[in-house]
Amino acid sequence: MTARIFVPRDAGAASVGADAVADAIAAEAGRSGAALDIVRNGSRGLYWLEPLVEIEIADRRIAYGPVDCADLASLFDADWLNGGEHALRLGPTEELPYLKNQARLTFARVGRIDPLSLDDYRDEGGLVGLERALAMPPGDIVAAIDHAGLRGRGGAGFPTGIKWRTVMNAGEQANPANPGRKYIVCNADEGDSGTYSDRMLMEGDPYSLIEGMIIAGLAVGADTGYIYLRSEYPAAWDVLEKAIIYATREGVLGDDVLGSGRRFELILFKGAGAYVCGEETALLESIEGKRGLVRAKPPLPALHGLFGQPTVVNNVITLACVPWILAHGGDAYREYGVGRSRGTLPFQLAGNLKHPGLVEVPFGITLRELLYDYGGGSASGRPLRAVQVGGPLGAYLPEARFDLALDYEAFAAVGATVGHGGIVAFDDSVDMARMARYAMEFCAVESCGKCTPCRIGSVRGVELLDGMLAKRPQHTNDDALLRDLCQTLLEGSLCAMGGMTPYPVLSALNHYPEDFGLAPKHKENAA
Repeated sequence: MTARIFVPRDAGAASVGADAVADAIAAEAGRSGAALDIVRNGSRGLYWLEPLVEIEIADRRIAYGPVDCADLASLFDADWLNGGEHALRLGPTEELPYLKNQARLTFARVGRIDPLSLDDYRDEGGLVGLERALAMPPGDIVAAIDHAGLRGRGGAGFPTGIKWRTVMNAGEQANPANPGRKYIVCNADEGDSGTYSDRMLMEGDPYSLIEGMIIAGLAVGADTGYIYLRSEYPAAWDVLEKAIIYATREGVLGDDVLGSGRRFELILFKGAGAYVCGEETALLESIEGKRGLVRAKPPLPALHGLFGQPTVVNNVITLACVPWILAHGGDAYREYGVGRSRGTLPFQLAGNLKHPGLVEVPFGITLRELLYDYGGGSASGRPLRAVQVGGPLGAYLPEARFDLALDYEAFAAVGATVGHGGIVAFDDSVDMARMARYAMEFCAVESCGKCTPCRIGSVRGVELLDGMLAKRPQHTNDDALLRDLCQTLLEGSLCAMGGMTPYPVLSALNHYPEDFGLAPKHKENAA
């Protein structure tokens, strides 16, 4: 009998040798005469155990990891193809506590299927949402998304249903010169440090993104979509490019979507590496062949977006949530989460943690649960001192905030942001003044330069912080000008690039004044 063995093709797993392990497994099987079917799946998200190799036995899989090429001879000797005991044997994959306690909706198929097999996708519930959407009026599709409470997973948390309804209702007045044309744009320019859920989804379950974009097109009356993918994701590009070809060949994309007579075309577009192109209007400028500069609003992209047409711009995870909602209903999705933060979010654990990886759970979980129950505490064994949530422009939260529930409103109330769900942990050896300087320098380097507060303010901020660092360890009162500058950035920047740069700087000043050479009296309760 031919054994099925799963070796991840995910870029994270590949970076620690998954491709070499897959080749070595095939070679070892050839020498031993074992019949193998090697499936290159997506990562399960347990990154400290990669390459995580799974053996399919009957109706379950047995996990081994982390597997190195040097381990294969002993694994074959231990009869691992039949679940044999070995030091690397972890047990049934679905029973691993890290996975068992999650609520995987968006990532339900990632790691379970061959990412490029439409048969696997269908067998695991794929295309059910699209089939239902094809039988619904556009307004009902939008109503389902609205009722589910889905909000943008790219960081802003804007209600998806409101955005879709605006584009759906945009008539000829939106652009009289070219009436009727609308677009769906997927923002796959995942540039925040410590975030990788978009990449994992695209590499591990690309058809869920494609299905979500088609449903969005049906909802708003668009027949063309663009995926704006960052150039640093070559593996994701390869998977998406093949998935689009296969989906078109099988009638999922093209002029006759699933035999419905409806049309949807999908175009893959590679960005040039500018962080600011993660902002929706700069992204649209880039697709149009222009320099990635932020547009002033209004007009909103929903009315005057790509090529001047009404445009839905959502990120990867937002669009990948859509098929589940259409397949199971808005009520089922609303059962997860708290308050106005409904559903689940894939949180990405990075930094100084024993168990970095992806965890999809409902909103309302606390940082402490993520950091210790899933992340295992610090990798260094030292106490965790600070956690940055929401990317390089997110606020730093001290240990006193670790019991804060992860939902949009709770974080906004303390001057923080959930963002894209990226969580980067630091132990007590971190210098928070230098981390604040890094945030200012990041803004200075990545600013598009269109608005003065971001372009000039970030440079002046770096200079101020350099001056404060040079005066340490004496206590000074040099933070007043820095705080004033941050307020200017907050209130005067055109987009979140400059508008959020003060978050890490002010939170570091407020919670860790001693690192700046400031007297403890400057320490505040705000984030």
